[in-house]
Amino acid sequence: MSSASKTAADKDAAKGVAFGVIAYTLWGCFPLFFALFDGVPAWEILTHRILWACLFLVLVVTVLGRWQPVREALRAPRLLVRVLGCALLIGFNWGLYIYAVETHHVLQASLGYFMTPLVNVALGMLVLRERMSRLQGAAVAIAIVAIGVQLVGLGGLPWISICLALSFGTYGLLRKQVSLDGLSGLFVETLILLPLGLLAVAWFEIAGLSHFGGTAHNTTLLIASGALTALPLLAFAGAARRLRLSTVGFLMYINPTLQFLIALLIFREPLGTLQLITFVLIWLGLTLYSLSAWQGRHAGAK
Repeated sequence: MSSASKTAADKDAAKGVAFGVIAYTLWGCFPLFFALFDGVPAWEILTHRILWACLFLVLVVTVLGRWQPVREALRAPRLLVRVLGCALLIGFNWGLYIYAVETHHVLQASLGYFMTPLVNVALGMLVLRERMSRLQGAAVAIAIVAIGVQLVGLGGLPWISICLALSFGTYGLLRKQVSLDGLSGLFVETLILLPLGLLAVAWFEIAGLSHFGGTAHNTTLLIASGALTALPLLAFAGAARRLRLSTVGFLMYINPTLQFLIALLIFREPLGTLQLITFVLIWLGLTLYSLSAWQGRHAGAK
């Protein structure tokens, strides 16, 4: 590779890292945004998030001229079945995440997203029959022990963490089987959810429970939720095109780390000894997972 080509590749990689940092930082700061809502229930925020994200994505897809893959997806029934599964999973994940912020369980949300890579490894083995390395197996085993610590010590499962990790991990599993780029995929997913979102918004209005239009504060936030759903994804797409998957995977830890710090330092959520032990075990599992990914990357390079 010539020096000019290497310089261009380095600049492109630097742009990719910048896009990745922007994407995961925005996702990591989402608790600060959802905490701004005044008395709006999570499921109403979710319905408006779907509605306004869909409208915002119509604009983005039009400006970028990306209607062709969307049209092809809408004409493929088998593909739409899988996209429907993705849409329901991501919708559930969004709603539960908003609920976690509203009920002051951001630490549990953070734990859930820390657990997601380990859930991906387990799902890959169970569903796709992928081979699990010893380090990956140890990482998954440590995650199971971490959940057991909370079950035995606190008398209950961290269900928000588990549901967030399982829903997002399963979403990723299905998403791999859908031949759509990130932007087109998200648009088709929100388009499929749009009828349900419109019905829910209509029900809130008829029942007199709607907060849309009640105050400028909540109305502005509900509309802004659509753009904030799409913007990190656009940045993530820019990163994914320029970086190796392993690099994107390491950047992913920015998201739950920021959530963890926001929960502790800004929301002042209590972190008990058993919860701290759970986090330490998950971090240990992630260290082994990252080491396995690093070894795999270097083995593949030989």
